[in-house]
Amino acid sequence: MTRSLWSSYVRSLSTSCIQHQNVLSSLQTDSARLRLVLWRPSKTHERHIVRVSHNHTKLEHRAFIALGGNMGDRVAMIEEACREMEKGGNIRILRTSSLWETKAMYVLDQDNFVNGACEIETSLSPIELLNELQSVEKRMGRVKVIDKGPRNIDLDILLYDNLTHSNERLQIPHPLMLEREFVLRPLCEMIPEENLPSHSSSAAKSLQHSLSLLPRSEDPLSPMTPLAPNLSSISAFQPQRDTRIMSILNVTPDSFSDGGKNYNIDQVTLTNTIKSHITSGATILDIGGQSTRPGAVQVSSSEELSRILPAIKLIRSLREANNLAISIDTYRADVAEESIKAGAHIINDVSAGLMDDAMLHTVAKLGCTVCLMHMRGTPETMSKLTSYPDGIIETVGRELLDRVRAAEAAGIRRWRIILDPGIGFAKTQEQNLEILRRMGELRQYPGLQGFPWLVGTSRKAFVGKITGVKEAKDRKWGTAAAVTAAIQGGADIVRVHDVEEMGQVAKLADAIWRV
Repeated sequence: MTRSLWSSYVRSLSTSCIQHQNVLSSLQTDSARLRLVLWRPSKTHERHIVRVSHNHTKLEHRAFIALGGNMGDRVAMIEEACREMEKGGNIRILRTSSLWETKAMYVLDQDNFVNGACEIETSLSPIELLNELQSVEKRMGRVKVIDKGPRNIDLDILLYDNLTHSNERLQIPHPLMLEREFVLRPLCEMIPEENLPSHSSSAAKSLQHSLSLLPRSEDPLSPMTPLAPNLSSISAFQPQRDTRIMSILNVTPDSFSDGGKNYNIDQVTLTNTIKSHITSGATILDIGGQSTRPGAVQVSSSEELSRILPAIKLIRSLREANNLAISIDTYRADVAEESIKAGAHIINDVSAGLMDDAMLHTVAKLGCTVCLMHMRGTPETMSKLTSYPDGIIETVGRELLDRVRAAEAAGIRRWRIILDPGIGFAKTQEQNLEILRRMGELRQYPGLQGFPWLVGTSRKAFVGKITGVKEAKDRKWGTAAAVTAAIQGGADIVRVHDVEEMGQVAKLADAIWRV
């Protein structure tokens, strides 16, 4: 930092609050003691930095923190640690990696770990940051029994600006990071082409290059996406994973395929329908209280909630639904909030936050999993927005990546995101087919690797046009072919009306391709 910039910084801090004066004092001390080189992101990193959209003052330093643990509810512990880090106002999480389940290193006789990383802005010096992270661990009840042994939470500083630092308490960069796949993989999701600080021993190597030098693991690491407390997470890189069946429960009078079937019906009939979906293999139940078919009347939030909340309450009362995830098909933030508070687990937003500016911030606050679907316009206008001059895969990938970045900027953790290519939404028949044909390419789109994908083709118009089946409820055979194609392409979840039949299709498709 130049003398003039430093003087300007001192003047601005001197007019601030006492908290800022304390930060200034620590920064002055650290600058005299340490050789600080302010971090300059490469052009590659500049393209991937997520700027938070809240009206916060930008904090001075950027760092990367490792997150891990192998005791209790491991994901919940990491999420609690993220909240605790931000409580004091001196740390702001810009974005996170996925979470990766890994076997223990060094001390092998312990449970699997969940590991990830986060990029932060902070006003704290390295030692102050270490103190704060250790304070978080202490507040969360961490007790160190043996070195590298079991722990409920583990927070380590990996990188801090472009700084190298070494004393008896702290070494930056983290001395063991280049030998740990569970550290490098999360970092490579965020900054793959970044090098270590120029004055460190491994400075010439990018993180991605360092990762490539590690021996291939016998059990390849896979990112994990939590769905519900009693339901196993999705591991999108696990080749033997089962396809999850999301059954559709529309409690509307006007949905395109089953409108009215479950609308204002008696509780006994609805209970039997829900139980039959579960018995047939559904592990996610997607409740819709507002039709998104072209031309559908948009009801009020209160009307939508009056349809959804009784269904959530009923499902939560069923013993058979203990291992079920409840998803809510809505694009409204207030509906999402009330639904999650009532016991739902997932928000399935067809607009990926574009139809309600409050949606992404609301989901971040709720801490739930969200499905971001590709769509253009609204259900009323989307059929006119089907021009993709750069190609359907390139454009859908790019536009979904924009929504992922918006979600991260709002505070949604990467491990809480599911993607949907939006079959039938702002797509022509040929575009729908091309997406199904090239799903594998979409899954590998730069920046989207590792996310789980939901694909919904059930009974849609393009299926009817190709097969010549006019009535939506009779399009089972065509839907079966589309579901098979989606699974071959790597879909993790298929959203269906005919649960029993498509559950059988998914089982056979899994037996063929998930090996």
